[in-house]
Amino acid sequence: MRILFVGDVVGRSGRSAVSEHLPGMIRNWSLDLVVINGENAAGGFGITEAIYQELLDAGADAITLGNHAWDQREALVFIERAPRLIRPANFPPGTPGRGAALIDTKSGKRALVVNAIGRVFMTPFDDPFAALARELAACPLREAADAVVVDFHGEASSEKQAIGYFCDGRASLVVGTHTHVPTADHQILSGGTAYMTDAGMTGDYDSIIGMQKDEPIRRFTSGIPAARFEPALGVATLSGIAVETDDATGLAVKVAAVRTGGRLSPALPEFWVA
Repeated sequence: MRILFVGDVVGRSGRSAVSEHLPGMIRNWSLDLVVINGENAAGGFGITEAIYQELLDAGADAITLGNHAWDQREALVFIERAPRLIRPANFPPGTPGRGAALIDTKSGKRALVVNAIGRVFMTPFDDPFAALARELAACPLREAADAVVVDFHGEASSEKQAIGYFCDGRASLVVGTHTHVPTADHQILSGGTAYMTDAGMTGDYDSIIGMQKDEPIRRFTSGIPAARFEPALGVATLSGIAVETDDATGLAVKVAAVRTGGRLSPALPEFWVA
């Protein structure tokens, strides 16, 4: 199976990059599954139903969230009728929506997509390790799903790495989101799980983690907020990770960083690019 995970889409610039680049990637790379983190897609904070549909129309098969899941209050309602929108599985019991979904891929296979949120330097939600263990046991790789993708939304690289090894051999891909900076450690772990500490953002990198620079700098230098954060509006880089799995095992056999457009140096999966 050919899987593309797209890192946190930030505002209009990030959405434009998805619309511009994703359809061609799906076509040219014969992608089976596209997962997008969309928790910053609406003006940098949360997601709306219209934007959820926009990302699906561009080719996403599933959309994951994170700590900004409910910044757009309508998400608390529409998530119940959005089966491919996945919020962290370790949110408290009774939270609307779902923390995992079994997705029909473009090629007719089935993929489990799971979202969890970290606790280090973040709001201390329920134990993400226990939540992931439950989801992976309920829908095991090979037995119930042809592929398993875990989006771990966290601040600390150590916690993300621990989640990667915790899931090794039970997931096709574990990828970190949230920090908006792509890491250079994409690899296949010893148990066959593809891993990357952070996929980076799909947004304008002439910014401070996707936001226009003046207000963050003002807050860092004065400690006084003067305005709300606004997404940067320059040309975005689509950032993410590409994974190819073994159909017999569901585990990864190839992995590469993906970056296209905008300011960052491009990176494309050579094993899919003619």
